[in-house]
Amino acid sequence: MRAKTVLPAVAMTAVSMVLTLAVVVMWLGTAVPWPVALVVGLGIDGGWLATLAYERRLAAQGDHNRAVTAVGWSFGVLAAGVLVAHALTAEESAGAWLAVAWLPLAAKALWLVHAMWERTALTPVALDAIRGIQQEARDEAAVARARLRAEATTEETRLTAVTEAGARVARVQARTAQTLAGAWSTLETARAGEETGRALTSVTARVTPGVTPRWELPVWGPSEPLAARSLESAPALTDEALDVIVDEIRTSETPALSYREMAARFRAAGHSASEVRLRAAWKRVAA
Repeated sequence: MRAKTVLPAVAMTAVSMVLTLAVVVMWLGTAVPWPVALVVGLGIDGGWLATLAYERRLAAQGDHNRAVTAVGWSFGVLAAGVLVAHALTAEESAGAWLAVAWLPLAAKALWLVHAMWERTALTPVALDAIRGIQQEARDEAAVARARLRAEATTEETRLTAVTEAGARVARVQARTAQTLAGAWSTLETARAGEETGRALTSVTARVTPGVTPRWELPVWGPSEPLAARSLESAPALTDEALDVIVDEIRTSETPALSYREMAARFRAAGHSASEVRLRAAWKRVAA
């Protein structure tokens, strides 16, 4: 992985140094002796390379010096400036020389990229740990999505079942209401009919002499529950009082009344007693 960033930087550095040296020797060789031009070119490349080496040493130690970085970029700008000046003064192929004038700066930028890669590089153990954490997070996210989808499906099924059940109940209620309405209509027709009304009136007990009661429909609507009532609405009679009343009713006629006759008159008189107590009182007084 290291070679992916360092090899391009080394190649670009070599090309830019050779190109800078050649341009300086060709450009200055016509004005000064070529050894002087060679020294100038080697000085520019040497300064550029020396600052680069020192920057690399500081980077290996985890350190950084802005002054050294500024000097390195200055040598790069100087080399690029020499190439640009040569391209502008060249009589032939000026465009080609100008097109390669950016190589020193490009080499410097590649070393900067390599330094950034080194500062962010991780060991294989750390990379494996990161991949494991990412995979675990993806697994948890997938499980959570599956759980949410399952819960959503379950809720949708439940709502569908509740809706269908409600629809069935509504249909049953509608049919029941329709049936009741038909029955009510039949009763109303029977009550309003002249012949049917007369027949129903004939079987209705009269309340007031001379007045024929009108047969009415029963009330169709909500009903209120009746309060629970005991079988004996009147206060319970004691055994002594019950014996006295039973004896009076039994001997009210001659010969004495039977138990059934006495019981009928006992209840017709408004008295209240259970069948067991009433029969026991009969046995006591008739003994």
